Formats: sequence, C-alpha cells, structure tokens
Amino acid sequence: MKLIPRNYLKYKFFNSLFTGLSVGSIFVIYEPLNPSLFSLGGIILAIGMIIIAKFYEVLLNIKKYFLIGLFVEFIMLLLVIIFLISPYNYMSALFVYAGYQLTFMFGAYLVRAETLIVHKKRLLTLVDISKQVGYLFGMAFSFLFYKILENLYNLDKKEQVYDLHFLLFFIEIIIIYFFIKSFKGRK
Repeated sequence: MKLIPRNYLKYKFFNSLFTGLSVGSIFVIYEPLNPSLFSLGGIILAIGMIIIAKFYEVLLNIKKYFLIGLFVEFIMLLLVIIFLISPYNYMSALFVYAGYQLTFMFGAYLVRAETLIVHKKRLLTLVDISKQVGYLFGMAFSFLFYKILENLYNLDKKEQVYDLHFLLFFIEIIIIYFFIKSFKGRK
C-alpha cells in the first residue's frame, strides 16, 4: 500500500472540518446522560487505549492504519445516522457517547501510525496545516450556522444540532471517499 498525499490532505481537511462542526453539538446530544457515565467512559477509554498500545508492534503499518482508519470513519457515519433517526433520547445519546469513546480509543494509535506512514517532514507540516484549517473552517461555519438558525429561523439548540447533522452526514461521506482514495494498492 502507498499513501497518495494530495488525497490524504483533502481527507485530513474534511475530517477536521467535521470535528470543528460537530464539537459543540455533543454537549446538547449528551444532555440525557448522567455525569457519572463520563467517568466510567473515561476509565473504559483509558483501558482500551492501553490494550491497543500493547499491539503497536503489529498495528503500526500502513495496511492496518487504513483498515482501522476506515473502521473509525464508518463508526462516525453510523453515529450520525443513529442520531438522525432517533435524536434526543437516552439510547441515542448513549450510542453516540459510546461510539465516540470507541473512536477515541484508536486516536493515539492513528496519530502514531500517521507519523510513521507520512514520515516526510514537509508532508507532516502540510497534514497539520490541513487539519487546523479544516478545524478553523468547521468552528467558524458552525458558529455562523447556529447563529443563523437561532436568529433568522428562531430554532432552539436541539433543532439546530439536529439540522447540522444532515451536513455532517454528507461531510462524513466525503471523508470516507477521500480516505479510501488516499491509499493505492489496497488489495
């Protein structure tokens, strides 16, 4: 397998755009959850990250990075779909929280593997810039999005977050597309 930098930079931009757009929505989605659940989730997250770290010797290669990265992106797509189908109840909040925790378990691995896979200093610089630009655009757009829905359409925060998830759905499709297109020789 080989990394295709141009597509990978697009993937990183859209991935961070998604993060920037969605970061504020979790506070509204998680509202039905008991605060003690976040402590339990953090414990499970830490244990999961330790287990994954134990397998770095096997996992730190481009093929495993591709498979795990694709798994994480499909989990994110599934979470958006679950929320769109069944918003604002305890089970959807629990699924979204558990799904995010599952993807976070692989976060340290994905960062470590990305550094090894990209390995060129100039490309690592471009990856980080692409990530930050995507995040900035996402945060700015979400701010404007929420303000427009609040002021022009008088929608409450739950309606705003729900509407945002339609955009997140399409962005996640773009993310998966560019992630797949970022790797050559995937057989």
